Amino acid sequence: MTEFTKQAIRNSCIKLLNEKPYNQITVKDIVEDCGINRNSFYYHYHDLPSLIEEIVKDEADRLIQNYSGTESIEEGLNAAISFALQNKKAVLHIHQSANREMYEQYLWKMCNHVSETFVNMISSGYSISEQDKQIIIRFHKCECFGLIMDWLNSGMKSDITDNIHRLCELRKGMTMEMFRRCENENK
Repeated sequence: MTEFTKQAIRNSCIKLLNEKPYNQITVKDIVEDCGINRNSFYYHYHDLPSLIEEIVKDEADRLIQNYSGTESIEEGLNAAISFALQNKKAVLHIHQSANREMYEQYLWKMCNHVSETFVNMISSGYSISEQDKQIIIRFHKCECFGLIMDWLNSGMKSDITDNIHRLCELRKGMTMEMFRRCENENK
């Protein structure tokens, strides 16, 4: 029953975030929406920010667990933005709130995971230093994070999946070229 109540609270919070800005949502709104009392809410969560933080953290952990790797950074980026695409208004409301840092941390963690997984998957067969590998991972992480942050800052108006697809087409082979250059420098 405890897990059911916790999930009901989370679902109500996401539902309400899709309807109105973060600063207009109260604990009272959430408990009324999911049909529980305030004590049940406070049994599970200290306050609204702790609820949001858990939702964001759990989403990041779920995605990391489900995204074990691929040779396509596009697939990883699409996985990283899947929650945002399913809950555009909620994510935008979090992004526009005083608690936006929570979502940015989630995004940073996801972009790091996607970049690290991608680079590790395609780096086999290349002899490059760990330092160069970490630089390439950091480059991809910043590239991914910047693209998604730009989309969020513009109000999520453009089609991010089309932009990701086009970017991946334009940069195809770029990472392998970086690996080749690292190998040539080490010879």
